[in-house]
Order: sequence, then C-alpha cells, then structure tokens
Amino acid sequence: MDQKLLKTSWKQRIVVIVIALLMIFSFIASYIAIVLSNNKKSSNDTANNEEMTKIQEEYQKKSEEISAYAETLSSKYFNDFKEYKSRVKAYNATTANSDGLKTSDIKVGDGKELKADDTDYLAYYIGWCADESIFDSSLDSTDNPTKLKTPLSAAAGLIEGWNQGVIGMKLGGVREITIPGELAYGDTQEICGGKNSPLKFVILAFSDDKMKKLSTEADEIYDRLITAYYASQSKE
Repeated sequence: MDQKLLKTSWKQRIVVIVIALLMIFSFIASYIAIVLSNNKKSSNDTANNEEMTKIQEEYQKKSEEISAYAETLSSKYFNDFKEYKSRVKAYNATTANSDGLKTSDIKVGDGKELKADDTDYLAYYIGWCADESIFDSSLDSTDNPTKLKTPLSAAAGLIEGWNQGVIGMKLGGVREITIPGELAYGDTQEICGGKNSPLKFVILAFSDDKMKKLSTEADEIYDRLITAYYASQSKE
C-alpha cells in the first residue's frame, strides 16, 4: 500500500486541530457554567437558610413573649381556678352517654355571651374521665399545681361537645360540661381507656387583648416560616 495515502495533508491536520480545540473549549465552557450554576445555587441556598434562621429566631422570640405573658395571666387566675379541681369526681359513663350533653354554670361571667361557632376567646380547663382521672388540664401538675399553662385558644379547634357546651356562656364565667362520647372523640380515638368515652370539663372562658395580639403575631410569623420553607424546597 502506498505510504503517502496513509498520511494526512496539512489542511486535514488543521481541521482536526480546530475540532479538538472546539471540543476542549466546549468542555471548559460547560464546566464553567456548571460551577457558576452551583455557586449561584449555593448562594441562593445560603440566602434561604439565613432567611429561615432569621424567621425562626423571630418566632422563638415571640413564643418567649407569649410564655412570659402567660405567667402574668397565671398569676391573675391561678388561685381561683385551682379550686375547681375539687369538682373532679367519678361519674357513671353509661349514664353520661345516654343523658347527652349537659351543662352547669358554676360562675356566671360578665363578658360577652358566646354563640355557636364563636372561637374568639381563651380558656383554662380541667378534663377528666368517668373514673376520676384527669386526662388533660391547664394546671401544670395534676397532684400539686403551682401555676397555669398558656391558655387554650378556642380558634385552635375543639371537640364538638365543647363547642356546643359553651354556647350561652358569658366570658369570665366558669362552666361544667358533661360530653357524651359521640360528641367527644367517638370511635375515632381511644381516650379514658376506650372509644366512645364520655368526658367532663370545667372551663373558665375569658378574653385578653394582649394575648390575642401576641398569638396573632406568632401565627403570622409561623405562616412566613412555612412559606419560606416551601419556597426553598421548590428551588431544589
């Protein structure tokens, strides 16, 4: 075979070199683009993390404000409310279920009267089972209470028996409510040792503008935190 046919011309060599250089430049350009993209993503991630950290700190500060003010409310209501623990007594579960929802005002308040679907109020409460055991309460201790926890906001969502039981109650008052199982947790959740268990509550319902303001501010910060979180997830 003619050896000259195996050799490439100088023009062919230039073309090959140009192609090789283009491939190298293309690779370098792609690499730079990837690096810049990663740097931008890293920069965005850092900014997002800093924003979330800032909002978390803001939320923590607001939560501490709420806790501190809850201590003030506890000082105001604790001495009177702790006495209602004496209302906690055993009752007949079968009778409580068959009798339906029952209410009894222990103290009539002087504030606005609660209507159906009214959730604009706060509450301290004690909830107990037929066997006299307290399953939940605003007291910091069942045996030897020394203060009240942060009051419950009715806007948080409550069982139907509670919602119906406070209708007609005036803020500042105290009411005892007997709730049949079907208006409590029904067969969806076990409580007091089983499903469809009746419950009893002593409820002090009241309003406090400062706590309402703090709670609203905390909710707004929390919403911003959730929005920031999902925004960071969508950019990944």
